[in-house]
Amino acid sequence: MTYAKRLTVFVLVDSLIAISSVLSGLTIIQFHPVYSETMLFSTVCLLICHYFFSSIYKLYKKAWEYASVHELIMIIKTVTFSVLLVGGFQFILFKKVDVRFLVVTGLLYLFLISGSRLMWRLIRDTYIIKWEPNKRTLIIGAGSAGIMVARQLLTNKNAELCPFGFIDDSPSKQGLDILGMPVLGGVGDIENIVEDNQITNIVIAIPSLSKKDLNRIFVECSKTNAKTQTIPMLEDLMTGKVSVSEFRDVQVEDLLGRKPVSLDIASISEFIKNNTILVTGAGGSIGSEICRQIIPFQPSKLILLGHGENSIYSINNELKEWAMKQDIELIPVIADVQDFERIQKVIQTYRPSVVYHAAAHKHVPLMEENPEEAIKNNLIGTKNMAEACHSQGVETFVMVSSDKAVNPTSVMGATKRLAEMIIQHMDSISLTRFVAVRFGNVLGSRGSVIPLFKKQIQSGGPVTVTHPEMQRYFMTIPEASRLVLQAGVLAKGGEIFVLDMGEPVKIVDLAENLIRLSGHTIEEIGLTFTGVRPGEKLSEELLNLNERHEEQVYPHIYIGKTSQILIQEINELLNQFLTLSSDEIKKRVVEMANRNSFSEKLLSVSS
Repeated sequence: MTYAKRLTVFVLVDSLIAISSVLSGLTIIQFHPVYSETMLFSTVCLLICHYFFSSIYKLYKKAWEYASVHELIMIIKTVTFSVLLVGGFQFILFKKVDVRFLVVTGLLYLFLISGSRLMWRLIRDTYIIKWEPNKRTLIIGAGSAGIMVARQLLTNKNAELCPFGFIDDSPSKQGLDILGMPVLGGVGDIENIVEDNQITNIVIAIPSLSKKDLNRIFVECSKTNAKTQTIPMLEDLMTGKVSVSEFRDVQVEDLLGRKPVSLDIASISEFIKNNTILVTGAGGSIGSEICRQIIPFQPSKLILLGHGENSIYSINNELKEWAMKQDIELIPVIADVQDFERIQKVIQTYRPSVVYHAAAHKHVPLMEENPEEAIKNNLIGTKNMAEACHSQGVETFVMVSSDKAVNPTSVMGATKRLAEMIIQHMDSISLTRFVAVRFGNVLGSRGSVIPLFKKQIQSGGPVTVTHPEMQRYFMTIPEASRLVLQAGVLAKGGEIFVLDMGEPVKIVDLAENLIRLSGHTIEEIGLTFTGVRPGEKLSEELLNLNERHEEQVYPHIYIGKTSQILIQEINELLNQFLTLSSDEIKKRVVEMANRNSFSEKLLSVSS
């Protein structure tokens, strides 16, 4: 029904209600004569006052199908002020006020106005909306978010889900009835409730839920065959990006059991805004996310440097519209970090203030088979970028490193460790601030186990895990990228920033969670252990035992500094590696990377 039609209907109904209220009030109190001057005046005055206050409180613009206590209060105010104004005019014109008449008329008036709105909602829900959902849904969380979810599902004629009841651990809510649906029990009762009531869907409706608690709930949900979803993240709800009823599947990132690191937004904004920023490896998973995180801070120019034309084309297209809205010049550059002359020309042409160096080879087994390429990209590429930034006076250079650089057993980890030494050496001879950022495995990045596991699950399994005791530190791509941005702000020169990533996660647990999230059981898909691959360790470290300092430079961020840098030996290796065999290269880089460890003294910087 259009607004004009609704307005006409409600005006006519309210006019009849006002007249009926006056006539009923006169009849009940036996006021004579019935058709008196007072009666006519009171009727006309009540109508005028009603439309006046209805306009003020916008009663005719309310969507009564979603009415709540707020709308009821607006009706009470409209009725009360209208009746009081009628009494005031009675006193002015007739020098008396019939209180009994006004009270009876006001109560009838309030009852009929409220009842008409309620009747509209009942008619709409019962006859107008032909809603026949067939998916019984259990809502976890009987708080405000859970009630919002239930209300939207009940009123949305296109909703496929039918809310059946709530789950809540709060003792004060057990046994209550909310919106006509019971609170059936706590989290521990989910399996039995789903089975007893033929529940097909579960919605987790607690946006502020900690990852640890979400993991506990998901474990219980995974014992059932019901599809488990959750409402969007709190920040997306607050910014209006999505509605509370736009459910999403639970992601493996939701189950990390650790709070993400927050950012010092003000300092990062000051660091990036109106500056020229260059990102190497901008088409990669980490580099592209760094670019996405940079855009909102409004640099004057953002240079997307990468070797693969398809990936640079893709990220440039993705960011183009956003950059135009914020008047940011987006510059895609195809260049190889191994080509010093080309890199020098790019830096000289665009003169960036900050360089984020994310270009690298990161796949451990592949680099074991191709150690020459690891040296070319991870060492020579980093050295070229660092020397070009030094010669052109770049203010800050931030290199993306890895936890595999600690006590490395692989070529990839060893080249990353030696690249950190190059960075720290450059900091000692340059006015440019050179720093490195070290973090663990990144969920969803290229080379991550997650895409492999998902592909194996889609093909029916089995999921392959190298070893039952294999464990890694994990973080999300956005979180890793934010850490890189924060490190640039904290940089004083020479530091290696490390994220306190909490407890490591067993790869087998990650695989099992992904299987459950896909709606399968472990038995259906299966798990196979294939053995540790060349260069891999059962567990990674973020810092050596003597590296950890109790004081953090920023919440969950630590730093360390080497006492000795093997720059001369690194240069000799770079001059000789093409004459060495693959086995000789592997042996030499791993030995060099492990010869020098962090000193016991850590550089302490106040946050």
